[in-house]
Amino acid sequence: MFGEERKTKIMERLEREERVDVVELSQSLEVSESTVRRDLRELEEAGLLKRTHGGAVSNKIAVKNGVNLEPSFREKEVQYQREKQAIARKAVEWIREGDTVLLDSGTTTFYILQELKAFRQLTVVTNAVISPQHLDHHPGIELIFLGGTFRAQTQSMVGMFTEQSLGLIRVDKCFIATNGVDPVQGLTTPTMAEAAIKRRMISCAQEVVLVTDSSKFGRTHFAKFGELEQIHTCITDAGIPENDIKSLRSRGITVVTVDTDRND
Repeated sequence: MFGEERKTKIMERLEREERVDVVELSQSLEVSESTVRRDLRELEEAGLLKRTHGGAVSNKIAVKNGVNLEPSFREKEVQYQREKQAIARKAVEWIREGDTVLLDSGTTTFYILQELKAFRQLTVVTNAVISPQHLDHHPGIELIFLGGTFRAQTQSMVGMFTEQSLGLIRVDKCFIATNGVDPVQGLTTPTMAEAAIKRRMISCAQEVVLVTDSSKFGRTHFAKFGELEQIHTCITDAGIPENDIKSLRSRGITVVTVDTDRND
């Protein structure tokens, strides 16, 4: 199927349903998810739709809900769940006993948090509101919870107090999440408040590990928080386009992909 034919079918479906999903389009059009994402990006550049996490919406829906469409934590939790869990299992291999670890808020880092129960001695710093209950009854893990202004959309703490706290610490490793990864635009997220916290997190870490599923590649959001060159390692799933792997490695970034097809 030629590109223009695919785009026509995407727009026809969008007109009927107002929302489309990358995975479903990939299956129905019998092309890769990276091809669908490229088609959606080109359609957005033509002003025909608005891309969202994992798909796109019609311009009518985008205007109704605002151009800065950001899914809630609960919505993101069920998207690419297997990929995020596999990424989290791989990510903890970068952690050593006695490390000081900074965890960004987000669904992938939430799964990392669950994997930390295997450690005997860690210091964990996070702005994720959901954290304390998941590390309860683990005396070897010291949890430092960053205060600030609660942001319900991402279940995180943001704002001046959070930034000031981050300015006072230095950590061994920071695991950072993102909404968009682009070779030109860098690392982006929908809001300035979240971007400010992520920027501070990167600055206080000796080693920065980007943990993100492959759906975030080729996407750009409103607020930029970092350059790709600030990342030391990127852990993602095997769906990442090959050109993005090459782009990351050309910047000296270690790229690790996880397989979600195995039954573990």
